[in-house]
Amino acid sequence: MNKFNSVKAVTTFVRVFIGALLLAISFTSIAEQSATINNETNTASDTELALQLEHLKSQVLQLNRELFILEEDLLFPASTQIAIFISVDTGQFFAIDSVEVKIDNKEVAGFLYTDRQRKALEQGGIQKLYLGNLKVGEYQLTAIFTGIDPEGRTVKRAASYDFEKDDDAQMIELKVVDDTSTYRSKVVVEEWVL
Repeated sequence: MNKFNSVKAVTTFVRVFIGALLLAISFTSIAEQSATINNETNTASDTELALQLEHLKSQVLQLNRELFILEEDLLFPASTQIAIFISVDTGQFFAIDSVEVKIDNKEVAGFLYTDRQRKALEQGGIQKLYLGNLKVGEYQLTAIFTGIDPEGRTVKRAASYDFEKDDDAQMIELKVVDDTSTYRSKVVVEEWVL
């Protein structure tokens, strides 16, 4: 069993356990409410029990949040992590329609944009397109953007970028930038320094 399957098995078990615990708490809460309605009394002990249940629920939710963070750290450790982000400068000369990203000629991510997503990018949004693992070494990233120019024609813009993966997390931004001198857009690749 490899590392990925081991982590998935453990997290699945813990999530099932947390789900069962939440279900048990819900049943306890329903039984408590039913008993309160039947007895038509609201004693101090019932209130105290309700407060304890709420505290337990918040602890379970916090544990679930911490489990999610731990799972991300185990599946994507910083020493092998690579993240690829997409942004658009203004979108005046190129309305993005789709993107395809390859690392060493192996497709790792692709995305087809809706009008709403395109507008969000044009208004300054940044999309995390890919999060994965790479061993230390040299790689070539290729990005192919398909979109529409101001005349309504389908055009493609591409960029190729050679980079070296070291022991730190790698963050790469692919930015579609308008070039007013040529009235075209181009793809600029930037590495984020952490």
